[in-house]
Amino acid sequence: MNVPNALTLLRIFFVPLLVAALVQEDASFHLLGLVLSNETVALLIFLAAAFTDLIDGYLARRWNQITTLGMLLDPIADKLLISAALIALVQVHRVPGWMAVLIIGREFAVSGLRSIAASEGYTIQASELGKTKMVTQVIAIALLLVTEELPGVAPFAWLALWGAMVFALASAVEYVLKFWRRIDESIKERRRMELIRLEKDRQKSVMKAAAAARERTR
Repeated sequence: MNVPNALTLLRIFFVPLLVAALVQEDASFHLLGLVLSNETVALLIFLAAAFTDLIDGYLARRWNQITTLGMLLDPIADKLLISAALIALVQVHRVPGWMAVLIIGREFAVSGLRSIAASEGYTIQASELGKTKMVTQVIAIALLLVTEELPGVAPFAWLALWGAMVFALASAVEYVLKFWRRIDESIKERRRMELIRLEKDRQKSVMKAAAAARERTR
């Protein structure tokens, strides 16, 4: 296993640690002589996981180590991280449940569309809106993780969260339009090829009938 894939798996490993740290309210952790709150530990875990997302793709491209496994695991790891963080934040009453449902539902819907497109032989690449959505989500979650200790950042956290939701919905619409165009083109192409095949079969039948008629007149 190469380094980029190992970083992606590490991001998946961070998910249960993030949830465990975040839901342990009023807990403290001792590290190297420092006393850290559960929010601080959760923030450090989340930022470490987000950093692996930033670096694994860069290393895969730089070292020419892009693999099928990595392409499959990377979006799964991203969605697990964001979904787990949002669900845990709902649990500790930092994020409204309906906002988490919209954002997480969007992730599953887009994943389904991309899977269907892939089965048709098309790859729907991540758009700029999708990348902006991911960055905004990371910023929003990071800010929400510190609102308990730093109440002053709460307005910025909410602003980022609303931005993440807007980008999530906008990018979902963009993916749906891309999906529809791709599938529509695929259906039209299959229909065209089938009509061509039927026409060839008809011409062969006509030629066989004409040849048989000539044989009978001899």
